[in-house]
Amino acid sequence: MDTDSTLAPVVRGTAEGEQRWFYGGGVHTWKATSEETGGAFLLFEDRMDKGKVTPLHTHPVDETMYVLEGDILVHLDGQEYRVGAGGMVVAPREVPHAFRVMLDRTRVLCFQTPGGGDAFYLDASEPIGPDGTFAETVDFDRIRASAEKNGGVTLLGPPPFAD
Repeated sequence: MDTDSTLAPVVRGTAEGEQRWFYGGGVHTWKATSEETGGAFLLFEDRMDKGKVTPLHTHPVDETMYVLEGDILVHLDGQEYRVGAGGMVVAPREVPHAFRVMLDRTRVLCFQTPGGGDAFYLDASEPIGPDGTFAETVDFDRIRASAEKNGGVTLLGPPPFAD
């Protein structure tokens, strides 16, 4: 097979990829960055514990979330859906959405197309050191600043879950 690509292949094992602590208690493991995919997509695994929530937001990319383990409650365009292991959600670009983690040790594979949201996540997270430590300096003000600085993500308010 003859390929005509300037991109290098990307292969990462189970625990490989840059790890970053993200607002609210998620640990991202970056599997393929926008740069590595020529802007085609961003792919990361998000490990989270029960209680983590995202604000209601939109962004200019399609976001597919595949639940590997655990359970999330997703608010998507005014409706709520409970999604467990093996389930998935597609949040089309500019559609308001948020989610709440319902079980400890929830793992979600997040696939954003096209790529380009990397700058937001980098500014709104902290690297995790080889010993598993990180500086927990990410708060909602930092998320808001990253959204404003990097464009694309629009924060609409608190998650509107019915309790």
